[in-house]
Amino acid sequence: MSITPPVPHARYPLAIVGAGALGLHFAARLAARGPVAVLARDAATAARLRAGVRVGDARFHVDALALDELPAEPPAADWVIVLVKAADTEAAARAALRLRPRGVLSLQNGLLEDRLRVVCGAVPCGQGLTTAGAWRDASGVTPVSTGETLLPPGFEAVATLLDAAGLPARVTPDIAAARLAKLLANVAINPLAAIFRVRNGELLAPPYRAWLDALVREAWPVLRAEGLALDEAAAHAHVQAVARATAANRASMLQDVEAGRRTEIDAITGALLVLAARHVQPVPTHAAVQQMVRVLDEARAASRRTGDGGAG
Repeated sequence: MSITPPVPHARYPLAIVGAGALGLHFAARLAARGPVAVLARDAATAARLRAGVRVGDARFHVDALALDELPAEPPAADWVIVLVKAADTEAAARAALRLRPRGVLSLQNGLLEDRLRVVCGAVPCGQGLTTAGAWRDASGVTPVSTGETLLPPGFEAVATLLDAAGLPARVTPDIAAARLAKLLANVAINPLAAIFRVRNGELLAPPYRAWLDALVREAWPVLRAEGLALDEAAAHAHVQAVARATAANRASMLQDVEAGRRTEIDAITGALLVLAARHVQPVPTHAAVQQMVRVLDEARAASRRTGDGGAG
């Protein structure tokens, strides 16, 4: 991992759009093997990252660029990974294209490939998934798990780069079914972690377990109709295994609530509700937790407007 200020490169094997916990977790791993650029939200954030941020037990000087101040001719990147909030997808994809990549890969939550394709046009793009975990607080980033990253066909070179950096990755032809399995885990774990302010592993025990099981039970027929390759028992086992493997992790939605940021509830649970309407399947518990998390979002937005803070 770099311990001196980074040296800009004319072309990077890989760049990451998004300087959150997961983006920095990936970038630190990749930087130990070769140059990697990180596109941060603004110039102030990029400057802080270049000065150094703790990732795990080491200080990482990020080769960071600012999305709002990209030069007229920014460095190029062979491949770009998008790791931003769903609401920023189109802006991130437009920034990624300015790096003149061979392809753009999303590892975001939700089902966002269609939104990416509208922006990317003729440039190959796709959405994979990752079970890697990390969380961030004022002291820096704490990686929890390298997990596994699954990529769509055409991104074999990215899988090789990630795997060499100690981030297990592989291409799978059945990426659509894998994305549905990831969505299943997300719609069960993320909202409950945010509402109850608990880490993922705690959801496996009472009183939270009943909520977890109910969310899986409702989501399964919807996602099965979309192509989920799991029977109902396997669906429950899958979500429990994810919660167990990421037991120490703070889910991304919990991190958003604690930091006073707007959550991705409409990109995660909202995506399920759209599919449920398509298949005329009732999902009342999911609708309820969506409203609960929206209340948290609205409370923090109101708190910021009145100057009362908003960090959870």
